[in-house]
Amino acid sequence: MLAPQKELDGVLLVDKPTDHTSHDVVARLRGKLRMKRIGHAGTLDPMATGLLVILVGKSTRLSQYLVGIDKEYEGTMELGKTTNSQDADGEVMETRPVPELTEEGVRTVIQGFLGDQYQLPPMFSAIKIDGVPLYKTARKGGEVEREPRFIRVMSWDITGFALPRINFRLRCTKGTYVRTLAHDLGQKLGCGAHLAALRRTAAGPFKVTDALTMDQIQALSIPDIDRRLIPASAAVPSHVL
Repeated sequence: MLAPQKELDGVLLVDKPTDHTSHDVVARLRGKLRMKRIGHAGTLDPMATGLLVILVGKSTRLSQYLVGIDKEYEGTMELGKTTNSQDADGEVMETRPVPELTEEGVRTVIQGFLGDQYQLPPMFSAIKIDGVPLYKTARKGGEVEREPRFIRVMSWDITGFALPRINFRLRCTKGTYVRTLAHDLGQKLGCGAHLAALRRTAAGPFKVTDALTMDQIQALSIPDIDRRLIPASAAVPSHVL
């Protein structure tokens, strides 16, 4: 008689592809690993790629500790166009000419976004008000009052400047909407902007360079995936276990 398969347990680093929701990744992993007890520590928008910290088995209990870790991103914003979702997936709402900005001038404006602040979440988000996700209301053309949320932007650096596009690297706390930062920066610059691309490169101590793509995961055996799991004891401080 075959021994029952042990339930996997640990943290799996996944490089999320574009056009997948975080839930899509979890659903595919549940099918691959043949288990339901899988979650994640922080979502990514469908357009975004990069690091998803996946919690497997008993390690799903670590969510309350890992969801709050700081995040790092690389991205691109496009000036001159605003969208209803604040990113490239949305409908263009307004187009304005891009002024003759300099990289140094934009850096100066970005300095005003550093540090502690309150950010108004976008309507196209999964935040629930009265049990209804905001994006469902937004898709019907509605808008409701939202409470600003406390965030911190530790660094926001320009890595490429070729108007109307600006490449950047960002480090921030959990719950920060990068597309809202891009939108708000565009308003400050007087021409509008939206997030054209985004990739999460790190979450706390975890790096996307250590992550597996979905294609790699599909090609691995379950024992091979088991060997790639980070034990709970190595994922969080020992006093929380």
